[in-house]
Amino acid sequence: MAHLLVIESWVGSMSGLLPRALGEGGHRFTFLTRDLHHYLRSAPAGGPHPLLAAENVLTADTNDPAVLLPYAERAHGLLGFDGVLSSCDYYLPLVARVARRLGLPGPAPEAVAAACRKDLTRRALAEAGVPGPAFALCADREQARAAARAIGFPLVVKPVDLCAGMLVREVSDERELALALRALEEFPVNARGQRRAPVVLLEELLTGPEVSVETVSAGGVAHVVGVTDKSVGGAPAFIETGHMFPAALAPADAAAAADTALAALAALGLDQVVAHTEIKLTPAGPRVVEVNPRPAGNRITELVRRVTGIDLAAACVDVAIGRRPDLTARPTGVASAAIAFLVPGEGQVGLLEGFDGEAAVRRDPAVVELTLAAPGREVRPATSNNEYLGHVMTADPAGAGARRSAERLLTGLAPRYAGAAVPA
Repeated sequence: MAHLLVIESWVGSMSGLLPRALGEGGHRFTFLTRDLHHYLRSAPAGGPHPLLAAENVLTADTNDPAVLLPYAERAHGLLGFDGVLSSCDYYLPLVARVARRLGLPGPAPEAVAAACRKDLTRRALAEAGVPGPAFALCADREQARAAARAIGFPLVVKPVDLCAGMLVREVSDERELALALRALEEFPVNARGQRRAPVVLLEELLTGPEVSVETVSAGGVAHVVGVTDKSVGGAPAFIETGHMFPAALAPADAAAAADTALAALAALGLDQVVAHTEIKLTPAGPRVVEVNPRPAGNRITELVRRVTGIDLAAACVDVAIGRRPDLTARPTGVASAAIAFLVPGEGQVGLLEGFDGEAAVRRDPAVVELTLAAPGREVRPATSNNEYLGHVMTADPAGAGARRSAERLLTGLAPRYAGAAVPA
């Protein structure tokens, strides 16, 4: 039985899946955070947050390496950790530094830092010849205007250090570019109180289906678990509206996506990680969108587990303690699994009262998971993956029909507001 140090976490699905994996593996864990109330506020109805079931709950300034590194070292001397991990992108580079400081297994901090900064990722992949979009890093509006003219509209504006699609926008002219840059300037600190880098990434707009490649790297060997497809909406934002595993792709396309993801991991020097690499299948071939050195979010790990029996959250624990995970797929009786997200309708806000059609959807035999926002929530138009009102997950025992089922069921759910919804 191992004892792991968990430093911060997302408060979405992985914040429950990671403690579950630790418990099912027979492990203990200590949870370290700078803001306990962040997790108390996110506790599920009727119980504490799963992360607060840790053997120890510690508080320290996780945003300050000069404080956190010696604190973790002292805690290690008292409690004895076998590994350290996090599911929150904003802390992955620091977690890798903690592992190195404590002499524990983990990826190279330099590689994680490069993967978590979109501009560093672009440079590393370009130097290694891994295909991606044309791009430019800009420090001010004048540089951005010049780069936009060089790349050509339409293009994509990205912060280099935010997650969940926050403030990523497609822009088609200089007016829209100026609006996107202003929005970034007005968001100087991320949701965890960390000051953002005052630069912006402009990228060529890639076309074609988008997929993600789920991999586990251990001992210098990267293993492809599978390829997940993705649907995106909410233009000019890029909001993930659904996923299916495995992706309904021709074998050659799936292989090309997997090879491109492996090349990206090698270019960044990533090992001892579960990774989620996003790929666009453009007419000119696969192009890397981004590399995430942690398990996939949006419950993709649950889709993978239902189809293959492979638990990527458990694999994340294994690599954190230096153990090689068992990645052997086994029959589960499920050929495909999918999730579809309920995104707030454009142009409306209101106080959520409930959902019409919920009872009928819950009775449908294709449903394996239905989660909906609680009444009383203040709803606003979606601008990123952070504004979902819920999701429906389905499984198909026979073929690749899970996505069709999930999307069909989602159309049966209609948010109901207290009073009339009003224009945003």
